[in-house]
Parts: sequence; structure tokens; C-alpha cells
Amino acid sequence: MGKQTVAMSNPPSIAAAACVGGKKEGEGPLRKYFDYISTDSRFGAKSWEKAESSMLKMCYGIACDKAKTPPSDIEYVFSGDLLNQCAGSAYAMRDCGTPYFGLYGACSTMAEGLSLAAMSIDGGFCDTAVAATSSHFCSAERQFRYPLQYGSQRSPTAQWTVTGAGVLILKAKGPGPYVTHITTGVITDAGVTDMNNMGAAMAPAAYETLSAHFRDTGRGPDYYDAIVTGDLGVVGGDILRDLFAMDGVDLGVRYMDCGRLIYYIEGQDAHGGGSGCGCSACVLAGHLLHGMLEGNWPKLLFAATGAMMSPTTNQQGESIPGICHAVALDMTKG
Repeated sequence: MGKQTVAMSNPPSIAAAACVGGKKEGEGPLRKYFDYISTDSRFGAKSWEKAESSMLKMCYGIACDKAKTPPSDIEYVFSGDLLNQCAGSAYAMRDCGTPYFGLYGACSTMAEGLSLAAMSIDGGFCDTAVAATSSHFCSAERQFRYPLQYGSQRSPTAQWTVTGAGVLILKAKGPGPYVTHITTGVITDAGVTDMNNMGAAMAPAAYETLSAHFRDTGRGPDYYDAIVTGDLGVVGGDILRDLFAMDGVDLGVRYMDCGRLIYYIEGQDAHGGGSGCGCSACVLAGHLLHGMLEGNWPKLLFAATGAMMSPTTNQQGESIPGICHAVALDMTKG
């Protein structure tokens, strides 16, 4: 449909979803939607990176149990994270014995994995596939910013990397929710160079992808009961509203952002809100899918965003490219 959007001929069903979070996430407004909350940020491991892998492996096991599907029946796993060479996902999945695709979409990884899993099933290449991702505050801080011991002051626009993992199991048949449409984003660079203002860097990418989705499908924002980005946070969410307002489009109360939803922004000192691969993954696997099943949002557009940069490119003065992938979810096959 158009240049960037595909419609599923046989929309895959989300058979099960699971999310695991850390202590801070368990103190937030969405705590009741987590399948497991750990009070130990290390998840019993000896390092932050090993903790992230342990967290994702645990989440994968919970999702398989909820779907009543043993890991041996999973045909493909699409997974990635923020660490170098997606090490968090690779070490989590190294013993599962399932064909594995490692992905890097930064914070958009859940939407990327969900897109590829759905297209694989719709194309007839498999009947069961998994989209999975994770992030950990401490491992991300070590890689992208400063060691925790440094105690650097965070700017007001800085976002808090979510310690969390999300896993979705998709099947060719099931009662829904269904993946009906996918709009793949293009890399969009607005020239932002501040690593502590990811929302501003990613908002233009969200605007481009959502605009492409509406243009390709002929739908407007009012077609959906909820439009959810992840994770632009406070600053990026406001910028996105402004960009659409310039086109005469009011996103209204249907628009939400995962980075705003997962924390009490003021009460938990989250500054610009939540971020990280685990942010949108946990909110989707928990809060959003629960809402769909309860009838709150029968039609939901999930648009996860990511900043496609590295510490090295930032230190070289490069700007921060953004990406956004949109996935339309529906309680009916449409």
C-alpha cells in the first residue's frame, strides 16, 4: 500500500506476551501489568550486561509458558538490544536452539521485530515467531554515557533507560489481537547532536512514519482508538504534536507515548521520561495489549522510535539519525 506500508493477507495473531521489569519500573504506574518485577537489578548475575541477558531469558520463558508453546516449537526469534553487537539478546538466546535473527533498531527494536515476525508468518515461511528485546539502565549508561560511579548530573531533557524486557509470540492462527498493517520507517535526521535529548532527535522520524502510514492507508488519526509512540518522552511527544499541528492535524487524547506512561515523571525523577528498547516493549506487552483485550483500544497503532547512533559517532560530532516503525494492531482481522 503506497511506498512504505504492507497489509497482511492473513494477519498473524499475538498468542502471548510477557514483560519483566526492574525495581524502578515496579514502582511506576504500570506495575500491575508486569509478569515479574525484580528487586535485584542484577537479576542474580555478576554484571549489568549478564543481568540484561538473564532478564530477557526469563521473559522468553514466561511468554512461552503463557502461550503453552515450548521453545522447541518456536520457528524464528527476532531479537535485539542496545548493547554492542546485540550481546544481550545473543547471550540470552544462545541455549534456546531456535533459528535466530539479531536486530538493531535501537529503541524501535520491538516494532522492527514485530514487523519481521508478522511478515514471516504472513508470507508462509513459518507458523510461530517471536519478537523480543530488552534494555537495562546500568548497561546502557556504561555504554552510552558515563559510569554510574561518576554521578553525573542529568539534564532536564535526559530520559531514563528502562530496565525491562518484552517478548511477543505470534502465531498464524488465533483469537487476536492481529497484526494487520506495517509501515517501515526511513532514517530521518533533523540535525540534533545532543545525546541527552533523544526525544527531539526521534520525533521527526515518528512524524515521517506516521504521516506515511496515514497517506498509504488512507486512514486518519481518528481511525485508531490509540496511537502510541515509544519512546519520545516528554519533549519528543510535544514536538510530534506540534509537527502534526502544523499540518492542521490534532492527535488529540488518543495519542500516548510509552516514555511518558511507564514512570511517574515527577515523582520518580524520570526527567524526560523513559527510553530504551525495554520501554516500548514492556508497555506494549503489558499495558497496551491488556487494554486491547479489555476493549479499551480495539484498534491501536504502535509506532516505536529509535536513535541510530553510537558513542563514537557522537564524539565525532555527527548528528543523531532517527527511525520509526509503525505496526497496526486490531482485535479483528479487518
